[in-house]
Amino acid sequence: MAVSGAAPTRAAPSAWRVVWWFGFVSLAADMVYEGARSVYGPLLAALGASAVVVGLVTGAGEAVALVLRLAFGPIADRTGRYWSLTIVGYGLTAACVPLLALAPRLGAAGIAFAATMILLERLGKAVRSPSKSALLAHVAAAVGRGRGFGVHKALDQVGAFAGPLLVAGVVGVASLWWGMAVLAVPGAIAMVLLLTLRRRVPDPGVYDEQPIVADDAPAERRGWWAEAVGAGLSGDFFRYAVAASLTTGALVTFGIIGYHLTVEGLVPVAAVPVVYAAAMAVEALAALLVGSVYDRTGTRVLLLVPVLVALVPALALGSALVAVLAGVVAWGFAQGVQDSTVKAVVADLVEAPRRATAYGVFAGIQGMFAIVGGVGAGWLYERSLLALVVVVALTQVLALALLVDTFRKGAVRRSARLRRAG
Repeated sequence: MAVSGAAPTRAAPSAWRVVWWFGFVSLAADMVYEGARSVYGPLLAALGASAVVVGLVTGAGEAVALVLRLAFGPIADRTGRYWSLTIVGYGLTAACVPLLALAPRLGAAGIAFAATMILLERLGKAVRSPSKSALLAHVAAAVGRGRGFGVHKALDQVGAFAGPLLVAGVVGVASLWWGMAVLAVPGAIAMVLLLTLRRRVPDPGVYDEQPIVADDAPAERRGWWAEAVGAGLSGDFFRYAVAASLTTGALVTFGIIGYHLTVEGLVPVAAVPVVYAAAMAVEALAALLVGSVYDRTGTRVLLLVPVLVALVPALALGSALVAVLAGVVAWGFAQGVQDSTVKAVVADLVEAPRRATAYGVFAGIQGMFAIVGGVGAGWLYERSLLALVVVVALTQVLALALLVDTFRKGAVRRSARLRRAG
């Protein structure tokens, strides 16, 4: 069964055009949620939150965005409603972020309301991401998945760069809360672009040798819970997921970095989103560079990620602004690889009919690490920066060892299959 709702249309646009179109949707949407994310630390602090609360909310937000994909990945694969879930997910983001502007008007309930909006926006990410990644994986197959995901991520990061700058400008001339309200404009643009793309390309499976299908054979269908936890996915996939998740969980959230910049008086509040925008620019360059290298050299390039993650707290949470900015660059580079090339590897490990499920399982494992990492980082930040640096470094040694072992075993299995085929 093809993607739900697919209907005959005129000749499909080129694969590269669709990759770029997906990128423009993400560009507009990223202006919304990355614009807001750039000031979550100062925003929550303005409502009276402590570092632990900031770490909890931002870590829980990442966990919601990741763990709940365990449900929405299998739902997408079972129903074939990839487009519907993508549209609903983007809609939540477009609506919830501008509503943060109401938080200071709610008095003591402001923190709870802001936390709820942040979590609902992250829920939108969970709803759409497995489906969007599965759709994009099919289109990117025609252009090279490393490059396809890299170009998409680079466009995504243009929005992640522009959104914080827009917020910074509005905060500078008006207020933090008007900075949230103005994000309704790019949110509306994202929805118009997405609906237009859905009409032009109802079935991105036409670009891939493995068409998008929903598993509608009752005899072969696993139970929902078995699907959600990844029954039948390979050991290579799970080892890779745990290794990648160790880097995700240990990467200090920008909420903590922004909080540090503000409470230590290193930069004014209006400058925090500018710093974040710079990190987003680094993300874009990292996605393009590493995606291209991945297509040429394979998985070895990902061994850089644990090194970068280990550097972040030692630099970004210091007292010297130059070192802090260097840490922000390391944070941006690590983020860029985690959100692009890391996903391309998943598409190469899992066959098409279960990719959305695999992306959901992968993100769910990341989310469990993210909530622990977010709360742990906030707790350690208030007690011992040295302890935070040491804990992060130790986890990245383990992540590096797991990645090396996983890639080595995968290479051995591929060589054995090629010998048998020959």
